[in-house]
Amino acid sequence: MKMNKIILNLALVSVLTLQAQQKKDVVLPNENLITENLLDIPKELAAQVKKYSEARGASLAEINPEKNEIIINTRFGSTSQLHRVNHALGARTQITFFDEPVGGASYEPTKGEYLIYAKDIGGNEFSQLFKLDLKTLQSTLLTDGGRSQNGGVTWRKDGKGFYYSSTKRNGGDRDIYFMDPNNPQSNKLILEVKGGGWGIHDISNDAKKIILGEYISANESHLWLLETETGKLSEITDRKSKGIIQSDASFSNTSNEIWFVTDKDNEFERLAILNLDNKKVTYITTAIPWNVESYDISEDKKMIAFVTNEAGTNKLFLLNTADKSYKEVQNIPLGLIGSLKFTKDIHSLFFTQSTSKTASDVYQLDLTTNQIKRWTESELGEMQQSDMSAPKFIEWKSFDKQPISGFYYPAAAKFSGKRPVLIMIHGGPEGQSLASFLGSNNFYTNEMGVALIFPNVRGSSGFGKTFLAKDNGFLREDSVKDIGTLLDWIGQQPELDKDKIMIMGGSYGGYMTLATAFHYADRIK
Repeated sequence: MKMNKIILNLALVSVLTLQAQQKKDVVLPNENLITENLLDIPKELAAQVKKYSEARGASLAEINPEKNEIIINTRFGSTSQLHRVNHALGARTQITFFDEPVGGASYEPTKGEYLIYAKDIGGNEFSQLFKLDLKTLQSTLLTDGGRSQNGGVTWRKDGKGFYYSSTKRNGGDRDIYFMDPNNPQSNKLILEVKGGGWGIHDISNDAKKIILGEYISANESHLWLLETETGKLSEITDRKSKGIIQSDASFSNTSNEIWFVTDKDNEFERLAILNLDNKKVTYITTAIPWNVESYDISEDKKMIAFVTNEAGTNKLFLLNTADKSYKEVQNIPLGLIGSLKFTKDIHSLFFTQSTSKTASDVYQLDLTTNQIKRWTESELGEMQQSDMSAPKFIEWKSFDKQPISGFYYPAAAKFSGKRPVLIMIHGGPEGQSLASFLGSNNFYTNEMGVALIFPNVRGSSGFGKTFLAKDNGFLREDSVKDIGTLLDWIGQQPELDKDKIMIMGGSYGGYMTLATAFHYADRIK
């Protein structure tokens, strides 16, 4: 009997030892995560994936107003922080050190002695404004620190303070405030509004007028003019006009004119000029049948850099505001472009760019020589360019003959036979899949031999306002049918396996995943 007990105890110890060993060999979920009916994840697999998950990117946050020096956002730890770079491909000197990621930064515009940046706590999305002393690297909280969202910092040109938007009054309406950051007690409510879509676009050189934007939806936005001395608010665009985008406004070098972006009287969003006296609009980029996605205007208002979104890829243009002529900037690889900022001396334009083979990095365009200089070179972990899949633009006809497009990332050439497919649907619904850097998703194409497809079903942005509205209301399931016809397209491709199709997505893409799995259950693996 005693011997049997010893044997049982030894067996129990062996089982517990084996279980402990097995636990060492698998990735365990965090304490706050409950998982059911999931297979163990071997640590060996996690090690393989790590090669693809360590890539980092850099984006332009701000340019020093006095010297050739920039602030970038990049990640060296677990979150994205602010770094200073003082020459092309120079060392990235970290200047914020927080557990939470730091949002955009803004220099004090005259001497650049300190920065204003935004950060929340623990991902609560209640972003607060802070002042960062660049000599001591000490941060000072400027806003209430409570359950309010604060942002949209727009400086007076003389540096005597900035305007910003905040929900602090009632948690919902995004009012306009003014503050001198050297005296936070100077904080003052300038304008009470109704709605959470208000923001600041530009302030006049004499600080007497501010252009405000009111965002209603992806299909509608309006512009307003606020007189800072009297508090008078007046319409720039007609508030009664529905279904029109009127946004991204800037004062021009003519006192009664502003630049803005609008899709009024057109399918796409054009760069335009509006006369504040007679409300006449002059459209500038009509010849480009795509949205103007963003722009920056130079300090002297004589030049504009703007980016177009052409079916999910970007092009950069320079515009002369005197004669309204513009031309595309050449020698930029196919990819995505953003964060445009002219230097104060107007000698250069900085921008952020990414391609399928490079994560986002910061570049400088010399406006005299048209030469492009790379300022950051972000590490891609152990990934090599040969490990990365490049997107192919694809297009198919949906059930009603509507053209639908997307990007197809093939499996690596080392895999033979028909390849499984993973369809990845963007959020939104008015999001857009772009010809972007795959990052960790290269594991699917290069290690698993799975092809990826990122569709832009009806309702996606970037393809005109008619296309954007095609899934509104009771039309929502037409976008699900777009995926059904994508399944047909996959079945016609000799290298793809129509019997091994997966689908995934987050937010609106999550709805689309569930709806597709329901309507096409027999075609989804």
